[in-house]
Order: sequence, then structure tokens, then C-alpha cells
Amino acid sequence: MTDTATSVVDAPADEYVPRQITANDLEVSFDEAVGATLVGVEDGQMVEGRIVRIDRDEVMLDIGYKSEGVIPSRELSIRNDIDPNEVVSMGEIVEALVLQKEDKEGRLILSKKRAQYERAWGDIEKKKEEGGVVSGPVIEVVKGGLIVDIGLRGFLPASLVELRRVRDLQPYVGRTLEAKIIELDKNRNNVVLSRRAWLEETQREQREQFLENLKPGEVRQGVVSSVVNFGAFVDLGGMDGLIHVSELSWKHVDHPGSVVQVGDEVQVQVLDVDHSRERISLSLKATQQDPWQEFATGHRVGELVYGRVTKLVPFGAFVQVGDGIEGLVHISEMSAHHVDLPEQVVTPGEELWVKIIDLDLQRRRISLSIKQAAEGGIVASEYQEHFGEHAYDDEGNFIGAPDDAATEEAWADYYAEAARDTVAPAADASAEVAVDADASDPDVAADQP
Repeated sequence: MTDTATSVVDAPADEYVPRQITANDLEVSFDEAVGATLVGVEDGQMVEGRIVRIDRDEVMLDIGYKSEGVIPSRELSIRNDIDPNEVVSMGEIVEALVLQKEDKEGRLILSKKRAQYERAWGDIEKKKEEGGVVSGPVIEVVKGGLIVDIGLRGFLPASLVELRRVRDLQPYVGRTLEAKIIELDKNRNNVVLSRRAWLEETQREQREQFLENLKPGEVRQGVVSSVVNFGAFVDLGGMDGLIHVSELSWKHVDHPGSVVQVGDEVQVQVLDVDHSRERISLSLKATQQDPWQEFATGHRVGELVYGRVTKLVPFGAFVQVGDGIEGLVHISEMSAHHVDLPEQVVTPGEELWVKIIDLDLQRRRISLSIKQAAEGGIVASEYQEHFGEHAYDDEGNFIGAPDDAATEEAWADYYAEAARDTVAPAADASAEVAVDADASDPDVAADQP
């Protein structure tokens, strides 16, 4: 066995001479040599290392430095109050940014969140220039919209989540969404996204084809998707169309919600298709019986009808004579004697006989007369059928019903349902315009229904 440590060469037996087998070739001190093998770091530098420890409030990262780096839990993710074990795992290689080379305790403080943020900004700026799409999970609902994790916190306004505004955003939490970048400002740390822009882009071809196949006059089935102050949107199975409040019903509508609710299945007629603006106008009332047409078909000038006074105006009174049908009794047709004010003859809510003296279906106007009704005439058939023949002669002329309990009960039954359904009936809108225009002008007034 050879001794590799020492040997004796030509030396006296009583003298030991060690043989040099290494040379000091470091040229620097031992401490300097060891330091040269360690990673050098500076504040703001990007480093890479392996996870060696995971605690509740911090993570230890070995980056080859003289000591492990510390990543506080708040610096692990852009998500708030998250468990470190949900972000990293033991042995995983991660990238971090040096926040502080040495804190007051001499520790190296790192941030995985900031490293991810810096990398993400580069990617996002590139995608913004190219008009690309970003995607990520929704991590939070905030005032006005959603926060999407795209490597940093992207803000998705509520109005840009879908093609139409969404009121309940909570169901989107956890979902991965694609979106276009519409605003980017690194100095303000501001990233605004639009999923609607992405949807519009991806669905454009489908929408164009849908619009091409949709023709005015068609009747389609749909589902009410949204109710707003000015109408209701209906999902036609490819796009939404709008039923304006004026097209919801033949009757006066105070609010669309009184006619339809979200989720209602409805049959609508297509009124107009605007290809350039991608808008569809629909009508619900066009698929229903026109009460004016129905009234005009079943009545004629000269007939007596029974009605209820709904409103007094300076030039007369409006009387409801059918479901959604109102006519005007001009002040000159209220009595055989001179009348200065309508309230001298009638009061709102009063029920009385009136004669139809003009029926203009095209303009939807009916002129009535209390004065001529008092002179008699042929009573409309629906009243004859309801009250029997005892109040009319053989030709249908009204001769006055006997004042007995049976007649009173008949009238009560006839109007009970209408009374329950009527809540402050409004006068015809065209009449309102006329009143505002010149309510004191008898010529203008006489032309109102």
C-alpha cells in the first residue's frame, strides 16, 4: 500500500521530511473563494430557485444564495388570503423577484407575485399589440365588475362580461374566461378587459348568418332575457331582439314588467332587421288581436254602448267603452243645454250610456255623445245578449231597464271584472299630446278621440 501523504527521500533515519503533494493556487483567501461559488443578488433582480419549505405565512426558496430566500404569503399570488400550499409545492422550481437583499433580520425577501407580474406585463403588452386574447379564472367580484387572474389582476367591467349586461356576477367566480384587452396602463397598474368584444368577434359570422335568415314580418318564438324601462329583450335562439314598450301591448303600459317577465316564452313578430347596427326590432302586440279592430268589427256608428268616465279635460271627457278602448265625448255632446265645464255633467268613475257618432279605425279615434244617447238608439249586441230583451224594443232600441234587483245584479256582474282590473285608466296618448298642444282650442279638442 502506497502512502499518499508523505515519503522519505535520501534523509537520515532520525529526520522526517514531509513531501508536498498540493499547492496553494487559490490566489485569494478561502472566504473569498467560497463566496465566489454563491449567487449574487441585487434588489429588483429576477432569480430562480427550488421550494424547500412551506409554512402558513411564508415559503423558503433555495436560489443558491448564502441563505434561503423568504417569500411572504402575501407575495405568493395576486389572490388575497390564499393558502401557500395552493400556490406552490415542495421541490417546485419557481421564479421570484428580489424585493430586499437584506431586511432588518438579514433575510433575503423575494416575491413570486412580482416576478409573475413582470413576466405577465410583457406577454400582455405583446398580445395587446397583436389584438390577441387573454384568459384566466375569475378570482373576485368587485364593485362594477370582475377580477380575472391573467398573471396580474385584470378588471372586467360588468357591462362587458356578456353581449348584454349581467346583473348577478357571483356565478362567474371560478370560471375561466377569454377576453380582449381594451386598456393597458402599466404606470397605473391598470388592465381593462372585454369579454363582450371577444364574443362579438367570435360570433360575428354566426350573427351575420342569423340576420340574413331573419325577415321582417316573420313570427318567431323566443324567451324574454331581460326587462328594462324602455322594453324587453327576447332571445330568438341566436341573437336578442328588442320589443319596445310601445310594441308590448295594445293597452297602455306603465312598465314592461307588468306585461312580461324574464324567462317568459313569447311569440313575436319581426318588425325590422338593421344589419349595419345588428339590431332586431320585435313586436308582441302584433301577434295579438287588435282591440280596436275587434271593436270596429263588432260596432257601428249610431249604436249605444255603456262606458265608464276615465278622465275629464277642458274640452270634454274620455269614456272607456271596451278593453283598452277609449272615446271622447266632446263638451258640445254632453248635454242638450250649454255646458261650461265637463264636471257639470259627469265625474270620473261614473258609468253611463253613450252613442258612437264617429269611428275612425285608421286614426284609432272614437267620438261619443251623451246628449244623443239620451235620445235613444240601437243598443250594441253584447248588452242585449247580457241583459235580455226586456230593456229593448223589437228593433233593439233602448227603452230603459226596469228598476229591479235582477237588473242591478246584472249590471254589477257585467262590470265587476272590469272594475277589479282597472287601476286609474290613462287617456289616449294622442289626446294627451293634443291637450298639451292647445287644450283650450275647441277645434283642436274636437279632433281628439
